[in-house]
Amino acid sequence: MREVGVTPEPTILVTGVNGQVGFELLRSLQGLGRVVACDRSMLDLSDLDRVRSVVRELKPSIIVNPAAYTAVDKAETDVDAARRLNVEVPRAFAEEAARLGAALVHYSTDYVFDGTKEGAYVETDATNPQNVYGLTKLEGEQAIAATGCAHLILRTSWVYGRRGKNFLLTMLKLGSERPELRVVADQVGAPTWSKTIATATAHIVAQALAADDADWWAQRSGVYHFTSAGATSWHGFAEAIFAQAMGERAPRVLPIPASDYPVPAKRPSNSRLSHDKLTEAFGLRLPDWADALTLCLSE
Repeated sequence: MREVGVTPEPTILVTGVNGQVGFELLRSLQGLGRVVACDRSMLDLSDLDRVRSVVRELKPSIIVNPAAYTAVDKAETDVDAARRLNVEVPRAFAEEAARLGAALVHYSTDYVFDGTKEGAYVETDATNPQNVYGLTKLEGEQAIAATGCAHLILRTSWVYGRRGKNFLLTMLKLGSERPELRVVADQVGAPTWSKTIATATAHIVAQALAADDADWWAQRSGVYHFTSAGATSWHGFAEAIFAQAMGERAPRVLPIPASDYPVPAKRPSNSRLSHDKLTEAFGLRLPDWADALTLCLSE
């Protein structure tokens, strides 16, 4: 583990700092306290005893956990590993947070829904995951809530950034190699930049630390939808990427139905999430997905 910053208190423990969200969180949380960054080499999340001992040793005020099993298709056959990272690890963090009187900020997914709703999903809509990844993320949400710890579960979608493996980087690579691409056009959601997630999370953490009040958490603990504003299809997202990043050199992007691109894990056709609860609780309005993409590509 490595410590970043010099402020002695409060302690904020951040997992998965080499991932696209964790990396941005590490930067956004600076100045809010003593940030302790954990990557895989420093904290093996498959060792639940070690997870618990690290939390007990550090006694964080807030645990921020972006670490997850996110290989959606691989999870269909790697169920135990997905459940370990997406259910057992969050449960361990939540149980330790409850024991310490700390809080847990955890990230979930639009894939807890089946995608059959016509409009945007709200937090109280019935869940019905269609793949193992979505199921384990939902079970992780339920495991956290069952501990009774102070917690925020932030459901996001279509996460991308300039690091790791994501749709943006895949499109930029393929677009430089091929004159024509076929991209799914009948699945709709909100592409959400990892930096948007981190910046908004830091805003919430700052509010919590400023309040320093159990009532603040008691009033706000729960699930929130946490995506960029607006919506598009994967095809629309790809076209926006190429228009901004490649201009006249952009490949032709053909719209196809999801049925023409078979994958092991079924995806929801509608991943739109309502943000009203988030705005009411924290005064947050996340930027439109297209505006965030412009900022991301400018970095």
